[in-house]
Amino acid sequence: MQTLDSLTVLPDGALTSPAARRNAEAVLRVLRAHLPARGSVLEIASGSGEHAAAFAAALPDLDWTPSDPSDQARDSIAAWSRQFALSNLNPPLALDAGDPMTWPTDTFDALYCANMTHISPWSATEGLMDLAGRVSRRPGGLLALYGPYREAEVPLAESNAAFDASLKARNVDWGLRDREAVEALARSYGLAATLRVQMPANNLILLFRAV
Repeated sequence: MQTLDSLTVLPDGALTSPAARRNAEAVLRVLRAHLPARGSVLEIASGSGEHAAAFAAALPDLDWTPSDPSDQARDSIAAWSRQFALSNLNPPLALDAGDPMTWPTDTFDALYCANMTHISPWSATEGLMDLAGRVSRRPGGLLALYGPYREAEVPLAESNAAFDASLKARNVDWGLRDREAVEALARSYGLAATLRVQMPANNLILLFRAV
């Protein structure tokens, strides 16, 4: 499982991290305001599943489907699911944004993806946009991205600059993405950027709608 978080294994096998606990409530506030009241959500690159369980618990009228290509991540997601015992939290899919052979054919009202674009090659972001364009219920299907981005009009925070350098030192294909490039890519797959939300610790939530 590709993550830069400090992970702790709980007795039931679920993975937890301080970062996930810190940002869950802030992310949830934005999602609650923009997700449909009822419907289905596909989460891409769910990681440990800590967010998936928390969001499904807080939004009981949404059918939440987590996913991750990592066996370790899916095991942790399953452990969180057992712990919360939620009827609206589905078993995790072995979905890889960069591999269309793993993509579902079902449609969803919304897609959510946190902290993937900078810890993966650009081809994964291309795949994410392609997938979102295919499975979003049109018109108005939502794609929500969370994480740090570069912005031409905003000076890069020192902490994000250091983070970007550390990512590229680990893998030359990683690194903070330009928000404008992500938005242009989204447009090419029929997704319009509709909102930028400033989040704590120099992160953003970017919202896109299928048109």
